[in-house]
Amino acid sequence: MNVNQIINMVMRIFIRKGVNWGINKGIGMAARRGKAPTEMTAADKQTAQAAKQTAQRARKMARIAGRLGR
Repeated sequence: MNVNQIINMVMRIFIRKGVNWGINKGIGMAARRGKAPTEMTAADKQTAQAAKQTAQRARKMARIAGRLGR
């Protein structure tokens, strides 16, 4: 393995973590509809939690579909 391959591998790891962080933040904002957690009612919090779980299930199903597509 040469230095360029090692650098690319490390960069891919950091970029993947950054993209996943951004996607998770975006899903969280969409689930909360832009409200801060402190100004949400109990019903809003339940709705946001359900939206997050739906997003998790969608990601899981996408991974399974990708595996089946191989």
